[in-house]
Amino acid sequence: MKRVGMMLSTCGLVLALAMPGWAQTRQLPTETKTVEGTVETIDQARRSVNIKTPTGEFVAVDVPEGAKRFSELKVGDKVKVTYNNNVMVRLKAPNEPAVDTLSQGKAVGAGEAARPGGTFANERVMTATIASIDRDHSSMTFVGPNNWKYSRHVVDPAVFDQVKVGDRIDITWSTDVEVTVQ
Repeated sequence: MKRVGMMLSTCGLVLALAMPGWAQTRQLPTETKTVEGTVETIDQARRSVNIKTPTGEFVAVDVPEGAKRFSELKVGDKVKVTYNNNVMVRLKAPNEPAVDTLSQGKAVGAGEAARPGGTFANERVMTATIASIDRDHSSMTFVGPNNWKYSRHVVDPAVFDQVKVGDRIDITWSTDVEVTVQ
């Protein structure tokens, strides 16, 4: 779930960068995304599933240990995954230590008679550094733990006057996920 959660949640980062008042933590509106498709591959050891969407894209989903019926999932199953992302962004003080945490909540299954599925939640907090600012294209690139990189369009150009390359930000996102096997 880490990869998909990170990819989807970071989409909300662009909205945060458009908000003034970096000294405070800003919470963004919840963003909901649904991915539907067919299970193409299952890696039982890594607890990872690749879903192929109707448009031919592949989405990787990491399944938490608490998902007890993971072994019942089969290649070819039709699945629907709905993510609700809550994102907060805060400019870090210069000497404040970096953070990189992942907390996973308890997975709740769909029951014995139902197809495999259920819900789970996690919260990721990480410190990222502004690696580049491109005013001409109104974008920023961030680098975080394990060389995680992300570039994003910035809606409000006034943000560029509030930050500089090398500034660090904390990104906190909470994601709850519902998985249904159809």
